[in-house]
Amino acid sequence: MRAMTMSRAGGPEVLALGEVETPARVNAELLVRVVAAGVNPIDAKTRAGKGAFPGITEFPTVLGNDFSGVVVEAPYAAHPLQPGTEVYGMGMVPRMSGSYAEYLTVTTLSVIRKPSRLSHVEAAAVPLAALTAWGMVVETAKAHEGQRMLIHAGAGGVGHFAVQFAAYFGAHVVATASARNAAFLRELGAAEVVDYTSERFEEVLAPVDAVIDLIGNVSDETGTRSLRVLRPGGLLVNGPTGSWPTLAEDAAAAGVRATDYRVAPDGSTLAVISRLLESGDVKVYVDRVFDLADAAEAHRAIESGRTRGKLVLKVAEG
Repeated sequence: MRAMTMSRAGGPEVLALGEVETPARVNAELLVRVVAAGVNPIDAKTRAGKGAFPGITEFPTVLGNDFSGVVVEAPYAAHPLQPGTEVYGMGMVPRMSGSYAEYLTVTTLSVIRKPSRLSHVEAAAVPLAALTAWGMVVETAKAHEGQRMLIHAGAGGVGHFAVQFAAYFGAHVVATASARNAAFLRELGAAEVVDYTSERFEEVLAPVDAVIDLIGNVSDETGTRSLRVLRPGGLLVNGPTGSWPTLAEDAAAAGVRATDYRVAPDGSTLAVISRLLESGDVKVYVDRVFDLADAAEAHRAIESGRTRGKLVLKVAEG
């Protein structure tokens, strides 16, 4: 099958289009023909030798967790997801085959039917980012009426879902973003938007109950500064892998709670999110679509940190 592979850690130039063996479906797995694949920061981190790179056991390897496509093989004759069914979900790269390819195998627990109102490109932009946002905002920070929640990088892939989930459950959402994304974020439900290019959020915000930290300390000590706007006993949830090594110690010293977060490819939670997508209560925004052959360009774009919503690779025709 055709796939975008990497043969070593490095910059975007290590990605190369080639031919690899189609993965074999075993046990309770599906074989899926991939139509579109989402591009996430973890893909770029893993390619560069961080992220999930330690789990890679052989090269060449195929990246990509998010996918939308069509079932080719089901695990048994009476399984509800039979060949021809349009599905989407999130895999476990590098434990399983990646979505930057024409086919992948994935456990049935990580896959559900594609929402009918979404195209394959839109659906491929959802799983990892939306599941991460849900886990941070709903499951961990317990978004609710009357809560003040600060969401950093609100216009990004995870951020634009986090803003919508928090607003849906009644939280007063404050998002940080550049001025060009202010109107976009207000449409998604943000009550306040702080332009990080012209204001220091810790100088202009009233205390908040929770911070959804999608940056950490990799840029301008955003994480550490966030501790100053939390009320005593408030909660900070940090997402990006390796972005704040001293999180626990710093939070304890500031008298607040903190935790990191790692997403799981949970189909049952994705089914709940799908209902919100089907109803129109939550929307996915796709910034740019690249051909599979242009995956290196997509990685350069996501590493720029200036993406609104999600980037997607078009792998095949729907």
